[in-house]
Amino acid sequence: MSTYKTAVIGEEDLIRGFGLLGLDLFPVSKGEEARAILKRLKDDQNYGVIFITESIAQGFTGEIEEWGSRPLPCITYIPGTAGSEGYALARIRRIVEKAVGVDILKEKEVGNK
Repeated sequence: MSTYKTAVIGEEDLIRGFGLLGLDLFPVSKGEEARAILKRLKDDQNYGVIFITESIAQGFTGEIEEWGSRPLPCITYIPGTAGSEGYALARIRRIVEKAVGVDILKEKEVGNK
């Protein structure tokens, strides 16, 4: 049985705490740096989960979605400097809709019961 590592890519001040959990940190300040690291890590058989901040992932979320269709590593967003920008929820919504055939996570309309 192999144990997979977990990586965190994002702004240094936001990801520093994950180091206390023993996760591998990849601090970046621009999306291009993150894209290069993510390209390398997605093919590394040692990583099972890769977290990336939403603020850093802006501009190449399409590529992340393509890479995310593979079983491993699981690539998921975490809130960035501006807080949550909705990428994670939108991705989960698409995955669930694809699995069950309907968007069961859509927001209920106000006034409808």
